[in-house]
Amino acid sequence: MFGMVPKDIIVLVSSENAVIERRVSSSWTISTLRSKLEPVTGIPPSAQNLSYQPPDMVGATSLGGFDEDTVLISTLNWRNYTKLFVEDARPATSRENFTDVSQVEKYEMPEEDYAKLSDSVLAWKKRNQLGRFDPKKNEANANKHLEDQSDVESRGITVGARCIVGDAGGDRRGEIAYVGLVETIPQGGIWIGVRLDEPTGKNDGTMDGKRFFIAGINQGIFVRPSRVMVGEYPPVSILMDEDEDGVLEEI
Repeated sequence: MFGMVPKDIIVLVSSENAVIERRVSSSWTISTLRSKLEPVTGIPPSAQNLSYQPPDMVGATSLGGFDEDTVLISTLNWRNYTKLFVEDARPATSRENFTDVSQVEKYEMPEEDYAKLSDSVLAWKKRNQLGRFDPKKNEANANKHLEDQSDVESRGITVGARCIVGDAGGDRRGEIAYVGLVETIPQGGIWIGVRLDEPTGKNDGTMDGKRFFIAGINQGIFVRPSRVMVGEYPPVSILMDEDEDGVLEEI
């Protein structure tokens, strides 16, 4: 035998988009319940397939077949934490997708308008001379650029020249394919893009999605001018090997 039904009942509303806890008045009709569920689930009353499952019951019971304008929730013997299942009877193509934020119209402020704001992060950085607004950093970047430019000129670094790239892993041969700035590298200065003869590099001539030169997979690398030595360094043939005296010969 069921006890007295409380005035307000805590139910767990379960729909395609969420499971949420809500209070339901036992004095509501099923029709009223449907109208209250629409803003919670996004499903209009006419498209709601309702069923419920009290906490101590197995399986759900449909709310279909009732006189929904007269039958009260109190007659259904619901108790706290009864599960209320709300299914959308509409075809998938006719449903609103409330979880797809890509469909939400967004306002995007033009960059020139954003730059005029006085209470933005950009304005705060300007006032506090941070990041690219730091005069010391700009001065350091300018000095680095001059230093690199001097290296480029003294080493004869030009696009198309053969070179070797010196590092702890040994010298790697290749061809200079790019000389200039790489904006996404925070250190600034001039960078040399080298198309290596062998796939011992780190990229294919792109950096953060921007292409600077064309190279095979792992045959591109960006280095400082100080690591590049220009000269007559022809590609080493894969048909060459060292003899006992260390001299490269054909086989």
